[in-house]
Amino acid sequence: MKKVKMNVQTMYHGELLRAGKTYEVEDSTADRWIASKIAEKVEKE
Repeated sequence: MKKVKMNVQTMYHGELLRAGKTYEVEDSTADRWIASKIAEKVEKE
């Protein structure tokens, strides 16, 4: 699991993920979102 900060609002497994907030998602999903600029990787909080 990786933490990402969302750049856009999207639905993920029936949950609404809001832009600007941080969420923990599966590694493969996080990698796709980071590559397509939907989200940014969170290093440390």
